[in-house]
Amino acid sequence: MIKKAVEAFKNGEIVLIFDDDNRERETDMIMSAEFMTPSHMTTIRNDAGGLVCVPISSEISDQLGIPFMTDVMEAATDKYPVLGELSPNDIPYDEKSAFSITVNHRKTFTGITDNDRACTIKELGFLCKNGNFADFGKYFRAPGHVTLLRATEGHVLNRKGHTEMSVALAEMAGLTQVAVCCEMMDDVTGNSMVTDDVAKYAKNHDLVFLSGAELIEGYHEFKDI
Repeated sequence: MIKKAVEAFKNGEIVLIFDDDNRERETDMIMSAEFMTPSHMTTIRNDAGGLVCVPISSEISDQLGIPFMTDVMEAATDKYPVLGELSPNDIPYDEKSAFSITVNHRKTFTGITDNDRACTIKELGFLCKNGNFADFGKYFRAPGHVTLLRATEGHVLNRKGHTEMSVALAEMAGLTQVAVCCEMMDDVTGNSMVTDDVAKYAKNHDLVFLSGAELIEGYHEFKDI
């Protein structure tokens, strides 16, 4: 299944990944940022419905100069003490948040439409692919409507989140380690979509669906660890 997932990701297709029963217990739609289109954005918005985010490798995040949002909050705590009180130190499924800043491409209007978000995501993918990191501030503004996520260094070797799994999949596919992820929600229960329903969705839409354990095992084999 991991080979099918890598091939689908490499071809610009959406891949479905369930993290773990002992973590978020969520399935994310994941794809490469450089292949993002308004049509993909519409599918993700309608059929996933969670928060659309852009996982970025630790190395590329450093090149862009983007921090963890918690670092921004900590730096501003002296002036805004409430930010210290809001520290996410009690996440029930993880030790640290991957959230970074939010951005829009400067040629977008409001930034929230499918066209605008697809533009922001794809252009960021291409900027990083071409290594034009110094132009980040030239072409993007913040805050915006696309949430950036910083992967932990070593990604799935050190953290098992969808952020890291997205980056690992990009690495295995030989693509720029900038991706898109969005949680699949359930309209009936108000919770995340259960795996049985995700499996049905994957079959009906001819999408690859795999577990985080399968992806991490595949990554270990890829790195020959």
